[in-house]
Amino acid sequence: MSISRRKFLGWMGAAGLGTVMSSTANSASNKHFSGYPQSDGVLFDATRCIGCRKCEEGCNKVNALPGPDEPFSDLSVLEKERRTTAKTYTVVNRYIDRKSGKEVHYRKIQCNHCLEPACASACFVTAFTKEKTGAVIYDSSVCVGCRYCMIACPFEIPTYEYDEAFTPRVMKCTMCHPRILKGLLPGCVEACPTEALTFGKRQELLQIGRERIRKFPERYVDHIYGEHEMGGTSWLHLSAVPFNEIGMREDLGNTPAPKLTAGALSYVPMVVGVWPVLLGGIYAINKRKEKISQQEKAQAVSEALEKAKEEAKAEMAQAMKFAEKQKEKAIEKAVSQALEEAAKAAEKDASEPEGEDAEKKSSKEDS
Repeated sequence: MSISRRKFLGWMGAAGLGTVMSSTANSASNKHFSGYPQSDGVLFDATRCIGCRKCEEGCNKVNALPGPDEPFSDLSVLEKERRTTAKTYTVVNRYIDRKSGKEVHYRKIQCNHCLEPACASACFVTAFTKEKTGAVIYDSSVCVGCRYCMIACPFEIPTYEYDEAFTPRVMKCTMCHPRILKGLLPGCVEACPTEALTFGKRQELLQIGRERIRKFPERYVDHIYGEHEMGGTSWLHLSAVPFNEIGMREDLGNTPAPKLTAGALSYVPMVVGVWPVLLGGIYAINKRKEKISQQEKAQAVSEALEKAKEEAKAEMAQAMKFAEKQKEKAIEKAVSQALEEAAKAAEKDASEPEGEDAEKKSSKEDS
């Protein structure tokens, strides 16, 4: 049995989407925070990185993450560009120099721990917080699984535990916040054999970076990435080549994410409300299967769709404008997955017997 997007949205409407859309909810925080002046940070010097993946191994160990598909000693994984996952908080990628076509450069990827985090500003239940240490940490106990943080992050870092059916979490680097509180170094910094990673106070790291550029102008691009990008980050970068040549965005500007998203975030509760309503819609369909016929259900769905579409059209267009612009593919993927699950549930319901009515009819015939 197939199911169209139109029918699916209609089922959500029947379960109460119209009510969700028209109700007033608390919006995500629009207050602007400029970070903690004495926060910690990490300076990554790409000119010192040799792509050994020791940082990946150190991160995996201190965070008790699942083992990798390939051993950390296997450097063949560097042949393709990778990104962080729910089981891998940091990865190292290799890039071939565009001018020489031979020289290689390496870049370590992890959460940049923004001074004004987009993930925190997008989260309407405050599952993400910026700590005084500089780390951006996550509280899974309050997370509702909306994944708007994934859409908001300009660095595409937060990932979701899709393989965890009952307790999925949003996963990312924590800058080893628990270790920092104990006076220990982040796992990746401790494991780096070439001192490509330096941990310390952010302001001191900026001074170190400027001094290296001053002493060796021929070695470095005259810019510390993260000093101002998106309002500044706790993770700072030095490079021998333009940052876009090692896969880093140079189109972000210096404006903090909360200032860019303040208007759109007022609609976040409405958008994230779709997912719980979706689940409620599937549950409602299951409960009603013994009470109404397929024809009555189709009629109810059609009416609910029209009503929900009328109420939601204007507000949804505004709410989704920013989200679609940032991560349209991510939204489409989530909706596609939900459609498939709903289709399977509907197909299963349609194939089941009438239940009590069939039993009553059978007992009458026997008597």
